[in-house]
Parts: sequence; C-alpha cells; structure tokens
Amino acid sequence: MKLTPSLEKVYGREQCSAPEAQRKAQEIAFAPVVFQVSRLMLKFGILEYLAGRREGASQSEIAAHAHLSEYAAQVLLEASLSIGTVLTADDRYTLSKTGWFLLNDRMARANLDFNHDVNYLGLFNLEESLLEGRPEGLKVFGEWPTIYEGLSSLPSGVQKSWFGFDHFYSDESFDAALKIVFGGGRKVRKLLDVGGNTGRWAVRCVGYDSEVEVTIMDLPQQIEMMRRAVANVAGGGRIHGYGCDLLDERTAFPSEHFDVIWMSQFLDCFSEREVTSICRRAAESMDGDTRLCIMETFWDRQRFETAAYCLTLTSIYFTAMANGNSKMYHSDDMKRCVEAAGLEVEEIIDGLGLGHSVMICKRRDA
Repeated sequence: MKLTPSLEKVYGREQCSAPEAQRKAQEIAFAPVVFQVSRLMLKFGILEYLAGRREGASQSEIAAHAHLSEYAAQVLLEASLSIGTVLTADDRYTLSKTGWFLLNDRMARANLDFNHDVNYLGLFNLEESLLEGRPEGLKVFGEWPTIYEGLSSLPSGVQKSWFGFDHFYSDESFDAALKIVFGGGRKVRKLLDVGGNTGRWAVRCVGYDSEVEVTIMDLPQQIEMMRRAVANVAGGGRIHGYGCDLLDERTAFPSEHFDVIWMSQFLDCFSEREVTSICRRAAESMDGDTRLCIMETFWDRQRFETAAYCLTLTSIYFTAMANGNSKMYHSDDMKRCVEAAGLEVEEIIDGLGLGHSVMICKRRDA
C-alpha cells in the first residue's frame, strides 16, 4: 500500500508507549460518552464562555452561565477534564488547546454536527451493514435503498448537517479546481457535472466563465433541488439538468459532446464495481478531446495524518448510512477502476483545498 511519507511514518510503526496505548484503549471504550459530553460543552456555550476568560471560571459561574444545575455542570466539567478539553487550578476551569480547536476549528465542527445529526443513531447498526452490504443504519430516517434517494426528505436539521459537511469540504477546493478545469489552454464550452447535487460547482463554473454551459447529471429529485437553488443566480440559465439513475447500468451519458466531464466527491458514493461501470459509460461518451476530471479526497495522498484519520472514519458513514458498499478511496483503487473502464490517468494534481486531488483521465484509445 502506497502512502505519503508522513502517513507511512504514523501507520507503519508503533506510536504509543504501553501506558499511552492503554489510555487509548479506554478512550475507544468510552468514545460515545466523550463525543456527547464534548458536543454538549459546545451546545451549552461552556467552551465559548471559558474562551473569553483567561482567568477561568468557577463551577458555579459556569452553571449559571449555561443555565444548568450545579450537578449537570459538575459532571460535564469533570468528564471534560479527563477528555482534555478543559483544565483546572485553584477551583477554576480554563479552556485547553484541545477545547480551543473543538470550539474554533471549522472542520471539527462540521464533522461533529455531521456525526451527531446524520450518523450517530444509525451507527448502532454498523455490524448489520457490514454483514449485509446494505446501509442498515439509514432506517432510523426512512426506508430508502440509499441516503441519496431520501436526501430531499430527511429532517431539516439532518439535511443541514449533511450539506454542511459536504459543502465544507468541496467549497474549500473550488477556487483551485476552477483554474485546473478552465486554465488548461483549451476552451471549455460544455461541461457535464455528474452528481452535481444542488449545483454549487455549476454556479461557480458559470460565474467563472461567461460562455460555458453546464449540464448536471443526477437523480431526478436532486435535479429539482438544483433547479430551485440556481433559479435566481447569475448565469443560472446556462445550467441544465439531466435526471437519471446512474446505478442503473443501462443509463447512458448524454450523447452531446462535452469538453470536460466533472465528478466531484461523487465516485466515493459507489462500490468499485459501480465506479467502474460509471467510468465505462463516461468513456463511451468521450472522444479524444474530452477529459474526465475526478476530484476526491484520497486518504493516501494527504499531507497530514489528521486528514487521513477523518477520511478513513468517514468511510464508515458510507457503510452504515449512505449505501453500504462505498468508501473514501485509496488513489490506487480509484486508478484501477478507471483503467478497467477503458481510461488512463493522465495526471493527478494534489493539494486542493483541505486535501482534495484531481485525477485527470482520457480515453485509452484516444
């Protein structure tokens, strides 16, 4: 397995002493408790309250500020001492570095909301999902085969956290991605955005290039959400919809010529067999001038181990909640699927946004 040097250093050799390893084992055992305590320290405003008081605050002051009983404040604060989000001295509590990052790191907040609102209850059924190959945790929200069919029907709070998580990661990479797609020396007149969701990338494209026409290829219910989202934006008239079910292997790509076929945070929603099928159908619609651009957060190409940690654990969302058979991919696995589909990888560009890569592919016979 190929890894970046920083990942190989962490994943290739033991990092912990025996006491540290024992502590980590207990952190795993109490992980659900750690998560909920920390989430409530945020929700009740305790971490934010402490962030504004260098001198710290007493338990009574914290309880009064958060409108909690002395008991409730005490159990949260004592647990948070062990978790490591607060410190104590002279009967006063202060914010730790970990607590500061939990409070201020936008990635941590997006991940926390996503895991609480979207994943938490359904993860109880992870075992069944692994054994059955189906997203058994999704039944906490409804009886859909995948989360994508039910996305428009999820409770509003769940939708907000789902889209917040999805957009947080993709939006950070769009500026760099636009330069790759439109800055290659060839005019991009037509772009096919496969799995374009609510049209955020399409809106960026028509805003970046005043002539490009973008067609979004996605489920019919997603196309309806997209049309509402882009109805009043500048250039929205150049954004078109193509509703279909890409899991149906009989679904062909549009017959018109596209200069670029774009798939952003899309193929991680499918199994390797499905990825190969989708890429094969994309290849059948391409000519020698068309390029398929796949933007993904490949976990093996991350500069920092924390990013790889977030990505490999996000794979479990796909297992339990999304579809039961996809994941955040290692780039070699994606490359194997692309090549099996009749394409070849022309270039991989790393380091976009928060850890995205763009895999640029062309037809092998072109």
